[in-house]
Amino acid sequence: MLVWKNPATEKMEAHPAGEAMGYIIELENSFKIWHMGDTGLFSDMKFISEHYKPDLVLIPIGGNFTMAPDDAAFALKTWIKPRMVIPMHYNSNPMAKGTLAEFQAAMKGSNIKVIPMTEGEVVQF
Repeated sequence: MLVWKNPATEKMEAHPAGEAMGYIIELENSFKIWHMGDTGLFSDMKFISEHYKPDLVLIPIGGNFTMAPDDAAFALKTWIKPRMVIPMHYNSNPMAKGTLAEFQAAMKGSNIKVIPMTEGEVVQF
């Protein structure tokens, strides 16, 4: 949802921002990556995980236009349960207030390996 003030009424209005979308990428060695894109929490994450069984999930944690750190952790620990996760879409603009520290705290007690990355960094699996 996008929320802004209607100049004619001076009231805040919510408008649909599009459907949740992401990609499942399967490599030649059967390693599966789920790039969630910009998305919020939705219950079909459980179905997608059960059907595709991703090894690595790239999940947004910034909040506002995407999941907040606690929602992302809930999805990972409750529905998705991958081996590894790379948090993304945080520290990118003033409206994405979710932090890596908040996400790591929300993931405490999980066996899912959190792999924080910075621009230009390369990670091999």
